[in-house]
Amino acid sequence: MPEKKTLERAKEDLREGKQPSTAAGEFVREEMEHIREGKHGAKSTKQAIAIGLSKARRAGIPLEPPGEGQTSERTRESAERAYEIGQGEREPRAPSRKRAQATLRALKHEGGRAASKTALSRQAKRSARQRQGTSRSPKAAARRGAATRVRTGIATEAARKAARTRTRRRGPTAKSRATKVAGTRRS
Repeated sequence: MPEKKTLERAKEDLREGKQPSTAAGEFVREEMEHIREGKHGAKSTKQAIAIGLSKARRAGIPLEPPGEGQTSERTRESAERAYEIGQGEREPRAPSRKRAQATLRALKHEGGRAASKTALSRQAKRSARQRQGTSRSPKAAARRGAATRVRTGIATEAARKAARTRTRRRGPTAKSRATKVAGTRRS
C-alpha cells in the first residue's frame, strides 16, 4: 500500500497536467526510499523501478502498460492487470497474507545497492541510450516543458517570469541600455 503523501504528490502532478510517467515517478521514489531505509531490498534497480510502477498502476495512475515486444509477455500481462485494477476495470485479487509475507521475506534477502546513486545513474543512462536521441536532448526537454505550460495555461506567466529573470541576471546596466535604445527608436 503506497503512503498517503506519495499518492497526494502523484495526484497533484496529474492535476498540473504532467505526464502519467512523471506521477508514477513518485511511487518509484517511495520504493527507493524503502530500500534505503532497509524495509526491504531489491535484486536490481530495474526490479525496484518495476515495483514502484506496479504500485502506481494499482493506485490509479493512468500509466499505460508497455507495448508488445518492449518487455517479456509475463511482465506485460502483470502490468496490464495492475492497470485494469487501478482503472476499476478489474476486481483486485483477495490479498493472501502468506503470499505477501513470502514476497517481503524474499525481498529482505536482497541487498540495498539497487537504490544507490551509482546504480540509479547507471540505470538512467542505460534507459536513455535505448531512447531516440531526439527525445533526450535538452532542446526536446524544453519543448516538452513548454507544451505542458501551454496545456495547463501557465505559459504567459512562465514567459513573464523568464523575462524578469533575464533582466535581473543581466544587471542594472542592461536595463538602462534597453531604455536608451527604446528612447532613441521613438524619436
